[in-house]
Amino acid sequence: MHVTGGSYRYRLVDVFTETPLEGNPLVVFPQANGIDGSTMQRIAREFNLSETAFVVPATRADCAVQVRIFTPVEEMTFAGHPTVGTSFVLLEEGIVQRRSQFTLQEKVGPVGIRVEVGERPLVWFTTPEIASGRPYERTVCARLIGLDPDDLLDVTPQMLSAGNPTVYVAVKDRAAVDRAWLDLNELASINAESDVDACVFVFTPTSDGAYSRMFTKHHGIVEDPATGSSTGPLATYMMRHNLIAGTAGQHFVSEQGVKMGRRSILRVHVRGARGSEGIDVGGHVTPIAEGVFHLSKP
Repeated sequence: MHVTGGSYRYRLVDVFTETPLEGNPLVVFPQANGIDGSTMQRIAREFNLSETAFVVPATRADCAVQVRIFTPVEEMTFAGHPTVGTSFVLLEEGIVQRRSQFTLQEKVGPVGIRVEVGERPLVWFTTPEIASGRPYERTVCARLIGLDPDDLLDVTPQMLSAGNPTVYVAVKDRAAVDRAWLDLNELASINAESDVDACVFVFTPTSDGAYSRMFTKHHGIVEDPATGSSTGPLATYMMRHNLIAGTAGQHFVSEQGVKMGRRSILRVHVRGARGSEGIDVGGHVTPIAEGVFHLSKP
């Protein structure tokens, strides 16, 4: 099998945290031009993180760079924590010259980035267009996450997607979130009915937003510490069911990954009434390590 030759620098960062070894880890190759797609996939499998990001030249004049995002098993159309983490690395490397706004080219299309500059930059992305999918029976979703139907709030679970189809299930308290687990047989049935490979997002409303977990089996992982692509749709779902207010300018947080020992804080900014002008998701990034990846020539 052909392997791209050469040596390439990479950065390891923890995303959606200000604390080392928490949040969602990400490897970013800031200068990946010259690595072909099949080798990118094999590198992502080598690191075996939820995602690995590769920066290559943009093919669109309105984008600073192009970012390709891979799980251990597939390339993603869009993912939130690689978008935030890669933006931080681009700032650190001087590739975007400390700009407060720029645009990344991803497979989903242009993704707008906004940076609150400071000693610890706060990086925001604008959630791509959110599509609403089918609703699901509460009893089915209770079985899906290994809980009793009485553990669920009296709101209808539903699939939404901003590039990553996700079934949202609201439960009554943090203890229920922590007890949840993913029944793979039930997930297979849901996916067969919907003809998608869906993730499952379990959460409970809190005084400042949500306490949450995200399960999947299709991306080479079982649980994700922080899921930025699912957090914009989470805000939409919560506003739709009056679990949070939908007023313009509202800020709240989703606390995710606690059960995994990777506590993540994902910030949400609602622009316009009920997100009519967009939903931004943001967080801090903590640099951890850097190195060089050596690839032998064929």
